[in-house]
Amino acid sequence: MEKNLLMAAFLVAVLSLAAVAFWWFTRKRSKTEIQENIAEKDFKETWRKLLTQHVSFYNELSAPLKTQFEKRIQYFLAHVRIEGVETEVEDLDRVLVAASGVIPIFGYPEWWYPNLKSVLLYDKTLNHLGLADVEGGYVMGMVGNKALKDKVLFSKGALREGFRNDADKKNVGIHEFVHLIDMADGKADGIPEVLLQKSYTLPWMHLMHEKINDIHQGASDINPYGGSSEVEFLTVASEYFFERPMLLKKKHPKLYAKLEKIFAQQLDMQKKSSRKSKREAIGRNDPCPCGSGKKYKHCCGR
Repeated sequence: MEKNLLMAAFLVAVLSLAAVAFWWFTRKRSKTEIQENIAEKDFKETWRKLLTQHVSFYNELSAPLKTQFEKRIQYFLAHVRIEGVETEVEDLDRVLVAASGVIPIFGYPEWWYPNLKSVLLYDKTLNHLGLADVEGGYVMGMVGNKALKDKVLFSKGALREGFRNDADKKNVGIHEFVHLIDMADGKADGIPEVLLQKSYTLPWMHLMHEKINDIHQGASDINPYGGSSEVEFLTVASEYFFERPMLLKKKHPKLYAKLEKIFAQQLDMQKKSSRKSKREAIGRNDPCPCGSGKKYKHCCGR
């Protein structure tokens, strides 16, 4: 009898341990925990050097935040395919794509893009694809649809230019990833509902229309492309927010405050008050690195 009881207790213990083990290995782990596990692998020193050389956002973080940023870069590169279309994908491109995706959601450790699987890089503008109708302009990046669903497309040169010159309030990488955030709720409308609290939705809409009207009246330093629609206003204003936060706060304090809430990032506390343009590396009359075929002064240098 006693032997049977001991055997039964042993079987219960084994089954309990098996159940715990099954739960542990099949449970849905949080994104933060997955990041921690990925981060156990050493962050490549070459990636760290590239971040230091090319990404001002990273350089202006404190040491603990830099570590977090590196973990997010690792997570991104472990979960998103980056493919070159008739062009080589270098480590610099991988790091800049990942940084473009991480920067807008850095204030949300648990959030991830539900509408992103891969990134395609081209060695020239995307006009030849015929996927976007842009009058007299060059397509440097876009969010794919239909056959290209869950993909983001970039001109490799334009992606690099966005980080090379971080004083012009333009960054095509950040621009397209903010589009993904906007579209994560199933529609593109300039209202990033996945990040924006409902109580802020109407004030954000009113402010958007006010600022778009200012653009149309020629009374704004915001990129005129932001006046084309609410969708583009969100992305253009976001580029301004992440590239020149102190200038945005000075010239558009209400807009800065709203974007601060949307992205959950206090850039005036986190970042330096000014940045230096690195434009001098390319002459105004040199061919534009984005591949448009135009002189730099007539393309990305505008």
